Amino acid sequence: MTIKQLSVFLENKTGRINDLTRILGREGINMHAFSMAETPDFGILRLIVSDVERAVEVLRAENFAVMLTDVVCIKCDNEAGALSTILERLSEREIFIEYMYAFADGAQANVVIRPNNVDECVEILNECNCNIMRGF
Repeated sequence: MTIKQLSVFLENKTGRINDLTRILGREGINMHAFSMAETPDFGILRLIVSDVERAVEVLRAENFAVMLTDVVCIKCDNEAGALSTILERLSEREIFIEYMYAFADGAQANVVIRPNNVDECVEILNECNCNIMRGF
C-alpha cells in the first residue's frame, strides 16, 4: 500500500514555488503534504496531492520537471516515542530510510517514508499492525 509522491525540480528563483502553487490551485488540486529541499542550483519540492495524474499533466505542460515516486504514509500516535518504535522495527530488518517528512494533526501524526525497499517496508509495517494510509 503505497501512495504516489510528486518530486518537482525548481530553479532557485523568486516566485517559482508560487508559480507551482498557483497552477495547482487553479486546477483545484490540493496539496496534502509537502517538503522542500534545496541545493545551490535548484530545489526539490516533494508533494502529496489530491489528483496525482492531473498534477503531473498540468505541471509538465507548464515546463516543470516532475517525477513520481512510491512512498509509504503511516498514521501513528502523536506522542513521544511512537515513531521511534516503528523505525526500530524497520531498522531491525535492514530497511534504510532515504528521507521522510511528517505532519501532526492533534493526537495523530502522518509520516511519509521513502524506504530503500518499499515492498518489504510495507510488509513489515503490516506485521506490526501499523496504520498504512492508502491516500488522503
